[in-house]
Amino acid sequence: MLDVFVYLAVVMALAVFMIVGAFLLRTFLAGGSPKEAVGRLFAPKPNPRVHVVEQYNVDNRRRLVLIRRDDVEHLIMTGGPVDVVIETGIAARVGTPQASLEGEETAATFPSRVPVRP
Repeated sequence: MLDVFVYLAVVMALAVFMIVGAFLLRTFLAGGSPKEAVGRLFAPKPNPRVHVVEQYNVDNRRRLVLIRRDDVEHLIMTGGPVDVVIETGIAARVGTPQASLEGEETAATFPSRVPVRP
């Protein structure tokens, strides 16, 4: 029974050495130093540039999605036979919270499945 644990430990050690070796090889081939690579590995992630501002279910299959990229919003209809860009280049409203500027995630609006009819 002890032999099984020894073999398992050897296999796990080889796997760790292979992962570390692949990381160092990738760093060497990219032309950087291992110290910089480890620093990039634990560096804070960049702020996301794209996020969903709002979405609305039109029916059971189709959905209207308002997406913000940088400071421009785009209205897209998804879920039909073809995804359609309805409007592009919408200026973002002033005063609305932006995840990319504040570093916080804004909650997307999920309305009920039944569409509201005027």
